[in-house]
Amino acid sequence: MTDPRKEFIAQLRRYQMGSISRRHFLGVTGLGTAMAVMAGAVPGLRPRPSFAGDIGDKVALTSWPNYHDQANLDKFKELTGAAVELTVFGSNEEMYAKLKAGGTGWDVFVPTNYTIANYVEADLIDPLDVSQISNYDLASYSDPRMTEPGTVNGKIYALHKDWGTTGFVQNTKSLPGKLSSWKEFWDTTKDKASGRVMVHDYQLTTIGNALKYFGYSFNSIDEKELADAEKLLLEVKPHLFGISSDYQPAMRNGDAWMSVAWTGDGKQLHKDIPEIDYVLGKEGGEIWSDFYAVPKEAPNKKGAYALINFLLDPEVNTKELLFHGYPVADKRVIAKLPPEIANDPIMYPAAELLTPLEFGAGNVLTNPARAEIMARFKSA
Repeated sequence: MTDPRKEFIAQLRRYQMGSISRRHFLGVTGLGTAMAVMAGAVPGLRPRPSFAGDIGDKVALTSWPNYHDQANLDKFKELTGAAVELTVFGSNEEMYAKLKAGGTGWDVFVPTNYTIANYVEADLIDPLDVSQISNYDLASYSDPRMTEPGTVNGKIYALHKDWGTTGFVQNTKSLPGKLSSWKEFWDTTKDKASGRVMVHDYQLTTIGNALKYFGYSFNSIDEKELADAEKLLLEVKPHLFGISSDYQPAMRNGDAWMSVAWTGDGKQLHKDIPEIDYVLGKEGGEIWSDFYAVPKEAPNKKGAYALINFLLDPEVNTKELLFHGYPVADKRVIAKLPPEIANDPIMYPAAELLTPLEFGAGNVLTNPARAEIMARFKSA
């Protein structure tokens, strides 16, 4: 017969060595109701407010490429016993269509500002109970433009993650001569950089920045203006290396010399390969803000709240920023940044470069004309 005291000590040793989770330890030893007693003797067992209770063994997170520090996700598992199952998407349109079709199994996802009202209208997300997210503090956000899209009809549906811009990256060693505009980007694609350029698999940015070639609005749904953008894209198509929102690998191995890019990818690439520059076209383009939201049919809402709360912790959020290179609007995080990051021109561009940028418009997400143009462009 097994000595229960020896069995307890054996399980405790396994927990302390990290070979079993807190959840497993409490389950096999029957200590779920004895946490308060054990906390004094074993500080690592002390429940934290954000993780109190059983959140299961998995939280499904749907997000973007190169957007989360795996070390943070591993830490969440260590603290809670719940592994983060990460799925990445390349466009908001694809993400929206997938959630609308149902049966995703997502617990948390990361939509962009212009899509949130669409999710609310389609009844795909519920308002958030921010009382369960203690690390969220609206007063800590310096710019209301970054947080306002998460509130629809006076209710909070999504919490701000970070923000950024959409420009392009250029390998100045392979393609000498620094470019500064979308006109130069598209003209160079058809000339000196033929076969070495990538664009997003994402109509908002690909069509939007083709529109900028002509000086039109990034969000245009005007029939003539869209026709001009489509003509340009079809001219450019034979000169592209690829159409993908995961363009870092090709830029890193030299297959691509330029690509439409987001802030964080630009920062990551420049940090590792200094000759790769990130450029904001002087005609304008996109500024955006991303959020955390919970699907209406999320199977593990308790886990979803715990993960969002964990990721919004200022210490964790600072580590996230240092990994992905996207700026945040949370003053608690900004205060923790080293000067070279807080003053980095890729992450925090000069005002004259930010001024002409546009936030994506909600009607662009579901605009059939733009969807059809993107489909024709990809199949050409």
